[in-house]
Amino acid sequence: MTRPTITRFAPSPTGYIHVGNLRTALMNYMIARKSGGQFILRLDDTDQERSKQEYADAIMADLDWLGLHWDRVERQSLRMDRYREAAEDLKAKGRFYEVFESPVELDLKRKKQLNMGKPPVYDRAGLNLSDDDKARLRAEGRAGYWRFLLNQNRIEWTDGILGPVSIDAASVSDPVLIRADGQVLYTFASSVDDIDMGVTFIVRGADHVTNTATQIQIMEAMGGTPPDFAHHSLLTGAKGEELSKRLGTLSLRDLRARGVEPLALLSLMARLGSSKPVELMGSMDDLIDGFEVGSFGSAPTKFDAEDLFPLTRHYVQALPFDAVQDRIASLGVPAEKAEGFWTVARGNITVLEDLEGWWTLFRDGATPLVAEEDREFIAQAFDLLPAQPWTRDTWGQWTMAVKEATGRKGKGLFMPLRKALTGQEHGPEMADVLPLLEKRPSL
Repeated sequence: MTRPTITRFAPSPTGYIHVGNLRTALMNYMIARKSGGQFILRLDDTDQERSKQEYADAIMADLDWLGLHWDRVERQSLRMDRYREAAEDLKAKGRFYEVFESPVELDLKRKKQLNMGKPPVYDRAGLNLSDDDKARLRAEGRAGYWRFLLNQNRIEWTDGILGPVSIDAASVSDPVLIRADGQVLYTFASSVDDIDMGVTFIVRGADHVTNTATQIQIMEAMGGTPPDFAHHSLLTGAKGEELSKRLGTLSLRDLRARGVEPLALLSLMARLGSSKPVELMGSMDDLIDGFEVGSFGSAPTKFDAEDLFPLTRHYVQALPFDAVQDRIASLGVPAEKAEGFWTVARGNITVLEDLEGWWTLFRDGATPLVAEEDREFIAQAFDLLPAQPWTRDTWGQWTMAVKEATGRKGKGLFMPLRKALTGQEHGPEMADVLPLLEKRPSL
């Protein structure tokens, strides 16, 4: 039997979540649910200046809209005492050390190392500072900040997507974990939380691989057992271009506003970049049953928001009338016409918002699309249209009368009438449209 897995999604409430965040959230959610485990929503809000409650609320609203329901919520801002306690423990173990270099001094050091053909790794000068040195630097107005002392050996793990990973810790700078102003940074707070909360599996982006290496050592220094890790590929644009600059326009709330349906979005993100084909799934349970983290590749993954709309159209057009009845009523469609309206409109919409345009056409009539050579024909045809109410049989009876009166037939008969009644060259069967028209057409 599979051991229940504890996963977490840890966004910073400094903005709205986007498709890249969703990929991480969804993978962690499905892993937890597939094993009967727990999915933790952890708000990484140690940056008090940029973190806002409105973003935290929006994150939870977006996850709720998608059906990614969490088992509990944690906030890093409520755990500051625990981070201080963990920091003191690591100081006592000799794994935290205080440094004072300014950003300018660090930059100069890096440039010097690069010019000498060496990797730009922090030189650990802070380890050589005596208490008198530190007192002198503080007297000069400098504030100390804290680095974690890495053991300079190879850090290895078997990644759920990348396979065996090995990183030489000597090629990585000792990470800064607490800033001079006392702010606890992500790498440290996250390590403490993952151990304390019993997290057993973490899926995140490939840009975190180096963070994972350092966090494994931090967790081990705390006496904890690091979780298993999997690092998914990063998203690019449809042509392989960098997506990060466009992510602001790909927030979940923007996609929702464009009419994208949750199951369409989840179906794409659950398969994108994997060896399995993208297809609209019937439910969240179907998504979970078919999910295998090992089926994903490491190559950059192309994402095109336009791919969401065929999936959304497929989902919307399959909805039963019961699922859209209230929405149709809100448009003002008379109850006796509601189900017929849905039957007619459903095959001609991509998102549910398209229903409003169709009802406006049926209610108010279209601006006739009439070629100059057809004006006399259309005027004569409208005169032959019987009085309302119209039924499904009316279209056939009317066009037969028009055919006999004008001699027109085939496309020359039907297309001008469709364009005059709907203002469009394509659309639903006209026999179904006619009974829904609220007003008698005219030129």
